[in-house]
Amino acid sequence: MNTACLFTISAPSGAGKTSLVKSLLQKRAESVTVCVSHSTRAIRPGEVDGEAYHFVSPQQFDTMVENDEFLEHAQVFDNYYGTARASVESLLASGKHVILEIDWQGARQVKAKMPETIGIFILPPSREELEQRLRDRGTDDESVIARRMRDAEREMSHYHDAEYLVINDDFEQALFDLDAIIHTQGLTLARQRLKNRALIESIPAESD
Repeated sequence: MNTACLFTISAPSGAGKTSLVKSLLQKRAESVTVCVSHSTRAIRPGEVDGEAYHFVSPQQFDTMVENDEFLEHAQVFDNYYGTARASVESLLASGKHVILEIDWQGARQVKAKMPETIGIFILPPSREELEQRLRDRGTDDESVIARRMRDAEREMSHYHDAEYLVINDDFEQALFDLDAIIHTQGLTLARQRLKNRALIESIPAESD
């Protein structure tokens, strides 16, 4: 019986989401995977279709939207990105937990179409720490950092949409917490009943 779960993981830029998910996948490669999104942006040198993204034309993307094939989709600057329902369902059918790295708006769309989706939100330990992390990258000027902080604050204000919060103060602790959330979902009564049906059905009915 399939006991795989769909998770959305959201976080502001600089909170460490990408690093945490990458480490989780290395630790749980046999049981956890991420879903590759569709995108209309041009493929870059060295990229492989189906790895970073499933690259499609704007016309193909529009057709998928019209056919309600996406769990969520959004426009980012001049390009479109979306998570195909068929891709998610195929991965879930393989028995692996599926992670969508996604912003709060996308997570809300997914939850509306697949209510059993489990939302995880990653927060930095403080606003000050987040700003310092953005500065430590050394790639942005003050105006870009200010814009990123405004975007981050808007993202963080939707933390309450998730079922779980992970505070990324200490990376190893945050990874432990994220891993624990994923693992625990397979131990719920409903999923244990599916996974261990023979055992459960052999237990006598409750009596007074």
